[in-house]
Amino acid sequence: MRRILVCVLFFICLFSPSWVKSLSPSLNDDVLGLVVFKAEIQDPEGKLSSWNEDDDSPCNNWVGVKCNPRSNRVSDLVLDGFGLSGKLGRGLIQLQFLQKLSLVRNNLTGSISLSFSQLSNLRVLDLSENSFSGPIESDFFRQCGSLRSISLAKNKFSGQIPESLGSCSTLASLNFSGNEFSGLLPSALWSLQGLRLLDLSDNLLEGEIPKGIDGLSNLRGISLRNNHFTGGVPDGIGDCLYLRSVDLSENSLSEGLPSTMQKLALCNDLVLYKNGFTGELPEWIGEMRSLETLELSENNFSGQIPDAMGKLQSLKVLNFSKNGLTGSMPESMSNCLNLLVLDVSHNSLTGNLPSWILKLGLQQVLFSDNRLSGSMGSFLASSTENSRRKVVILDVSQNKLSGEIPSAVGDLSGLQLLNMSRNSLVGSLPASIGQLKTLEILDLSENQLHDSIPLDIGSATSLKELTLEKNSLRGNIPSSIGNCSSLISLSLAHNEISGSIPTSLSKPANLQIVDFSFNQLTGTLPKQLVNLVHLQSFNISHNQLNGELPAGGFFNTIAPSSVSDNPSLCGAPVNRSCPTVLPKPIVLNPNSTDATPGTISQSFHRGKKILSISSLIAIGAAASIFIGVIAITVLNLRVRASTSHSAAALTFSGGDDFSQSPTTDGNSGKLVMFSGEPDFSTGAHALLNKDCELGRGGFGAVYRTMLKDGRSVAIKKLTVSSLVKSQEDFEREVKNLGKVRHGYLVALEGYYWTPSLQLLIYEFVSGGDLYKHLHEGSGGKTLHWNERFNIILGAAKGLAHLHQMNIIHYNLKSSNILIDSSGEPKIADYGLARLLPMLDRYVLSSKIQSALGYMAPEFACRTVKITEKCDVYGFGVLVLEIVTGKRPVEYMEDDVVVLCDMIRGSLEDGKVEDCVDDRLQGKFPAEEAIPVMKLGLICTSQVPSNRPDMAEVVNILELIRCPSEGQDESG
Repeated sequence: MRRILVCVLFFICLFSPSWVKSLSPSLNDDVLGLVVFKAEIQDPEGKLSSWNEDDDSPCNNWVGVKCNPRSNRVSDLVLDGFGLSGKLGRGLIQLQFLQKLSLVRNNLTGSISLSFSQLSNLRVLDLSENSFSGPIESDFFRQCGSLRSISLAKNKFSGQIPESLGSCSTLASLNFSGNEFSGLLPSALWSLQGLRLLDLSDNLLEGEIPKGIDGLSNLRGISLRNNHFTGGVPDGIGDCLYLRSVDLSENSLSEGLPSTMQKLALCNDLVLYKNGFTGELPEWIGEMRSLETLELSENNFSGQIPDAMGKLQSLKVLNFSKNGLTGSMPESMSNCLNLLVLDVSHNSLTGNLPSWILKLGLQQVLFSDNRLSGSMGSFLASSTENSRRKVVILDVSQNKLSGEIPSAVGDLSGLQLLNMSRNSLVGSLPASIGQLKTLEILDLSENQLHDSIPLDIGSATSLKELTLEKNSLRGNIPSSIGNCSSLISLSLAHNEISGSIPTSLSKPANLQIVDFSFNQLTGTLPKQLVNLVHLQSFNISHNQLNGELPAGGFFNTIAPSSVSDNPSLCGAPVNRSCPTVLPKPIVLNPNSTDATPGTISQSFHRGKKILSISSLIAIGAAASIFIGVIAITVLNLRVRASTSHSAAALTFSGGDDFSQSPTTDGNSGKLVMFSGEPDFSTGAHALLNKDCELGRGGFGAVYRTMLKDGRSVAIKKLTVSSLVKSQEDFEREVKNLGKVRHGYLVALEGYYWTPSLQLLIYEFVSGGDLYKHLHEGSGGKTLHWNERFNIILGAAKGLAHLHQMNIIHYNLKSSNILIDSSGEPKIADYGLARLLPMLDRYVLSSKIQSALGYMAPEFACRTVKITEKCDVYGFGVLVLEIVTGKRPVEYMEDDVVVLCDMIRGSLEDGKVEDCVDDRLQGKFPAEEAIPVMKLGLICTSQVPSNRPDMAEVVNILELIRCPSEGQDESG
C-alpha cells in the first residue's frame, strides 16, 4: 500500500513538490525517486532488495547508492551488472544532486526519457552495454553544461547524432561506439575543445572527416573505426599534438597520408587498416618516435619499406600485410629492439629471409605469400637458441624457400604455429619436430618432402592441425600419431604413403577432419574409428583399402565420394555388398554310435568356393578342383540321406521346472526346456533343410522346426561360440531370459549347450517381421494406420517391460519386431548381448551392424555409458520408420538421407504431415500421426538424458490415441 502511495506522490510532486513534502515529511526526494525507479523496472536477481521505502534516507545501506556526506543527498548511483530490465523511468529526475549515473551491463530497453535540464548536476552518464534503441531527441543535450563524460556504447541507438551535443562545453569523454548511428558527423562536435576521448566506432556514419578536427586540440584518443567514412585524412589532425591513439580502420578512406601526421610525436598507436590508402610509405613515419603499434594492412600502399622504419625503437607491433610492397626488408629495422609482432604477408617482397628477424626475439613472424628465397637453415642459424625460444608464430608459407628443414627447428620450443607450406623444401621431415611440445598447427603441405613421417611426431602432443598433403612422403602412418590427443584436423593426402591405417588413430577424441586420399594405403579400416564422435569428414578415396567400412557413428552417413576408388572396399557407401560369412548348418552325425538320447554333433558342409580363373591356371589343377567339388557334393547327399535314420538321436525331455537331458557323455550336450515334454525327433531334417531357414542376424541363423506335439518352434543357432560366456554364466543368463514373459515379447522356451554349439529355442511367430511388412509388401498388403499405431504401442509396452526387468535390448530394429497371426507385435532377440563375456561395444557393433540408423550416438563413444536410453533411441527411429514407411538410412544416387534428419527438417518447415507413408493415401488421423512423429524425434535426441523412459513413452502414446470411428479399416 505504501508503494502505491509513493508512486501517487511522485506524480503529484511533478506539479507541487512542496505540497508533497508537507503531506509526507519523512519521505525525502531521493527515497521517492529511487523507489519509483525500482517500481518501474524488473530486478530478477533481487539486487535492489535493500531499497526499503520505509527508510527515511537511502544513504545508509542501499546497495549501489552513494551520498554526499555534507548534504546527505544521493550523488552517485552505480548499478553495473545488476541484471535489471525494463525501461528507464522518470523517477531519477527527483535525484537533483545526482552527479554520476552508471547502469552498465544490464538489459534496459526503450529510449531515454531523461534530459539534462532535469538532471542539471549530472557529470557522468554511462548507459553502455544495454539494449536502448531509437533515435536521441534533438534537444537531449541542450542543457548539459556540467557533463564531463558520457557513454552510450554497445546499445541499439539509431538516427543522427544531435547537434545539441555542442552544448556540452565541458565534455571530456564521448563514447557512442557499437550503435547504429548514421548520417554525417555534427559540425558542433568540433567545438568541444575540452574533449580528450572521442569514440564513434562501429556505427553507420558516413561522409568525410571534417577539416575542423584541429579544433579538438586537447584530444588524446580518436576512434572512427568501422564506419563508412570517405575521402582523405584531414591535414588538421596534425594539430592535435596530444593524440596518443588514432584508429580510422575499416572505412573507405583513400589518398595518401598527410605529412602533418609526423607532428604527432606522442602517438603510440596508429591504426589505419582496411581502407584504400595509396602511394608509398612515407619516410616521415620514422619521426613518430613514440609509435608502439603501426597497423597499415589491407590498403594499397606500394614501393619499398623505408629505411626510416629503423628509427621506431619503441615499436612493438608492425603490420604491413595485404598491400603492394616490393623490395627487401630494410636492414635498419634490426634497431627496432622492442618489436614483438611483424606481419608483412601478402605483398611482393623479395630477397632472403632477413637474418636479423629472430635475433630481435620476436614472438610472431609472418612472411607468407611473398617472393622470398633462400633456405630455412641459414635463417635459423643466424639466431641464438634463446631468441628461437620466444617465437610463437612462424609463417613463411607461399614463398620460394628451398633446401631442407633443419633439425634446429626443434629449438623453436615456444612455437604454437609453424607454416612452411607452398615452398620448394626438400628432404625429410626432421624428427626434432617432436620437441615442439606447444605446437598446435603444423603445415608443411605442397613442398617436395620425401621419406617417412617420423615416429617422433607423436611427441608433439599439443598438435591440433597437422597438414602434410601434396608432398612425396612414403612409408607408413606412424602409430604414434594417436598420442596427439588434441588433434582436430589431419591431412596426408596426395603422397605415397602405404601400409594400413593404425588403430591408434581412434584415440584423439576431438578429431573432426581426416584426409588420406590419393595414397597407397592397404588393409582394412579399424572398427574403433567409430569412436570418433566428432568426426565430420573422413576422406580415404583413391587408395587400395579393402574390407568393410566401420558400422556406426559418422560412418553410417559417410559420403560415397570419400571412399571411392578403393576396389576392395565394401559397404553401402561404395555400393558394394560385403561377402557374408554364413554360419555352418546343423546336421546330425550319421556315424554316431552313441545311443544316448539328446546327443547333437556337427558336421561341416563345405560349399562350392567360387574362384576367378585366369589363363595361367593349369588344366590339371582345374580338373582336381572339379573332382573335389563332385566328391564333396556326393558326401553331402549321403549325410542328408543318413539323417532320417538317426533322427532319434535328437530328443528332448522336460517337466514343469527347468529340466535337462540326463546324458553326461563328453560328446553329448545339455538340453533344458522350461516347460512341457516335447522332442524334435520329427523335425531334425528341418535343421538341414535351408528352405526352413527363417533368417540370419548378427547373433546367428534361425530355423523353424516342429515339436513332437505338432507345435512349431524357432531355433536360433548362435554363431558367437568363441565369444560366448562359460557354461555356468551362459546358463544363468539364458534362464533369466527364460523367466521373461510378456504378451509383446517372443518367449524363450529352452536352450541346448555344448562348448562348440549353443541353441536357443523360441516360440514360433507366424506373421513374419515388421521390416518385410513395411518395405517388402509382405502378403501384398499395406499396413493401415490403426495397425501401425498398435504395433508402435505394443512394441513400446514390450520394451518398457524389458527395462523394468533391467534388460537392455541393444539391437532394436524393424526386423526384430515379429507380427503374430492376430497382427500383434512381439519383440525378438532381446538380451542376447548379455551372453557375451563382456559388453564390448566394438564386438557388439560387429554383431548388430545391420541395425544401421538405429544405433544411438553414444554407442560409438567409449566414455558414455550404455543405458536403456540406447533402446529408446532405436525405438524412436522405429516409430519414424513405421509412420513414414521409409528406411532409417536411404542411399540415393548422389546423397544419403537420414530419416531422423529429414523429418526434423520437415517439422521445422511446417511440412511434417507430408512425411507420412504415401501408401496410406490420407487415410490417417493427423492428430495422431504428427504427435507420434514428434515423439519419435524426442526419443532420438542426441543427448540421452533428453529422451523419455519407455514407461513415459507408453503413457504418451495412450494419451495420443484418438477415437477413430469412421476411419477406413481396410487400409
